[in-house]
Amino acid sequence: MNLGVLRAGRKTFKDLGKQAVMSGPLIFFSLPVLHFLLFIFVTSTVFHLQLRLSKMSKSWKQPPNLETSVPTTSQPKGIWTVNSIGRLGNQMGEYATLYALAKLNGHQAYISPEMHRHLAPIFRITLPVLPKNVAEHIPWRNYPLHDWMSEEYRHIDGAYVRFTGYPCSWTFYHHLREEILREFSLHDHVQKEAQAYLRGIQKNPATFVGVHVRRGDYVHVMPQIWKGVVAHKGYLEQAMNWFRARYSDAVFVVTSNGMAWCRDNIDTTKGDVIFAGDGKEGAPEKDFALLTQCNHTIMTIGTFGIWAAYLAGGETIYLANYTLPNSPFLKIFKPEAAFLPEWVGIPADLSPLLKN
Repeated sequence: MNLGVLRAGRKTFKDLGKQAVMSGPLIFFSLPVLHFLLFIFVTSTVFHLQLRLSKMSKSWKQPPNLETSVPTTSQPKGIWTVNSIGRLGNQMGEYATLYALAKLNGHQAYISPEMHRHLAPIFRITLPVLPKNVAEHIPWRNYPLHDWMSEEYRHIDGAYVRFTGYPCSWTFYHHLREEILREFSLHDHVQKEAQAYLRGIQKNPATFVGVHVRRGDYVHVMPQIWKGVVAHKGYLEQAMNWFRARYSDAVFVVTSNGMAWCRDNIDTTKGDVIFAGDGKEGAPEKDFALLTQCNHTIMTIGTFGIWAAYLAGGETIYLANYTLPNSPFLKIFKPEAAFLPEWVGIPADLSPLLKN
């Protein structure tokens, strides 16, 4: 059937009648002829549709030709996870490292229910949870990590990798800083509570400096095992004076797991110090949230303080060189990989170690 007939088939009977009158008696079509042409048009159309559907059906039943198929967009594959050990700061470091390395190597990251219990009540984390009964049947390849990024971590093989260790270094994830900050953004109610506290202590315009003093088990662990010290009175005074020299309206918000020591050793005579933390290690979210809502940070040692400073932004003072040069701690910890280059370090007083 030619194109002219097909086009005629789309016209109404009224149009065809007009065309016949205008064309003269030689091309006048009677009603039976028009019915016949319409029948031919419909039959031809149905036949071609059936033929096309038949060819499509055969193609669906045939297996794809892997050699000539067009490659699809690459999607994360496999299941990667990380051990869930330590307290809040360690859990955050493990999460961020898993997030970054899985993305770098093109795999899907999952966290354990235990890690989810640590982090989900505080942060808006997005990594999916791997049920324990599923994880138990996966042939994991355990992959130990040291505490800083290495070149070999860019090319890790395996569809089922489980990272082990205590990674907590900006060198793993700092190139994804905005994503990491979103993962560790506080839930609204946690953030609002911290901000309400700060507003309550703000009598005048203020620059809030969060102070985290890590003591607890570190008081004994550092000198006895790691040949190191915790922050002393002189360090805190020096760090606070550093901020006082820059901000005339500085207000220091102190949190610690050794609040009694802080009250005895931090000078409050200038009227710019607030002891805010409750020191409850089992429920650290209030102290942590409070630190992250401050403008700047003074930290001592430990991953809790590192993460508080990282999320708060601003300027950060940290305790530097707090172990002896021969400390075994330096075999597993690199200060340059723990503290951002722009942070300011104040050397610790190691004299108590030298007396022994």
